[in-house]
Amino acid sequence: MRVENIILTGFILDLIFGDPRSLLHPVVVIGNVITFLEKILYRYKKIGGVILNLIVVGLAFGITYLVSSYLEIVEIYLIYTIFATRSLALEGIKVFKILEKKDMRLARQELSYLVSRDTNYMQEKDIVRSVMETISENIVDGIISPMFFMAVGYLIAPLTPLGVALAMGYKAINTLDSMVGYKNEKYKDYGWFSARVDDFANFIPARLTGVLLVPVSAMFFGYDFKNSWKVFFRDRANHASPNSAQSESSVAGALGVQFGGATSYFGNLKAKPTIGDKKKEFELKDIKKNIKLMYGSSILGMGLVYAIFILKGLN
Repeated sequence: MRVENIILTGFILDLIFGDPRSLLHPVVVIGNVITFLEKILYRYKKIGGVILNLIVVGLAFGITYLVSSYLEIVEIYLIYTIFATRSLALEGIKVFKILEKKDMRLARQELSYLVSRDTNYMQEKDIVRSVMETISENIVDGIISPMFFMAVGYLIAPLTPLGVALAMGYKAINTLDSMVGYKNEKYKDYGWFSARVDDFANFIPARLTGVLLVPVSAMFFGYDFKNSWKVFFRDRANHASPNSAQSESSVAGALGVQFGGATSYFGNLKAKPTIGDKKKEFELKDIKKNIKLMYGSSILGMGLVYAIFILKGLN
């Protein structure tokens, strides 16, 4: 099977089925390895964090490359597990349906599984905002960044599984950041390297998403694509992370909402910079609009990757 069709098959499987719950998932394995190694390496603080990152990313890359070299079906399965489009949509829809039933207790509980912020006293608009910020940020982490590394790898070496191996290496980087890349007392030393590597890995995909994929998707869906670009260029640096506001700013501009502001983490209220203009209050239906932008960005991104490989094959 041609490289572009291998990528497309894995992408479509994710759109149809989402994460495989009953089968072995590589990210779960990566998470278990991180937890195991932390017991050994945590005592060495900064250098331990560097060693952790190198081991986990190296194993994810190496094992993926090795097992994908034997069977194409394994390569396709691993690509399928790397994308997270449908799973992100399902998480958003789950909270949407709970809020429709006005079950605030359950909505706060479900949201707590998705975010690190305090959810105990959130009202509906705060929950909607939090869900949308999470989906907007994860357009990059869960879809476009792995797609980017996959495309780069296969363009460099189309007759090898380098693409899926690079993408799985990225998933390891992102999982490390989500588990140890915090600036709190426990992880500020041990997780600093993982956080910086994740910032570096997402640098190009985040900007590609913010400047192109989200605004163009907004145009297709009839949202405010001009304001999406405007807010992107104005507010894309309004975040502690160098990458998170890239996609968030484009989504906020497209939907006329304002992300950021006062947010509680571990009992402490933090005044985050705002992203976007508050043209209206958050509404429940905004979650579905955000999901549409996520699907549009992922499909547009896949279309660009597919077109690049077709054009490369014509040369």
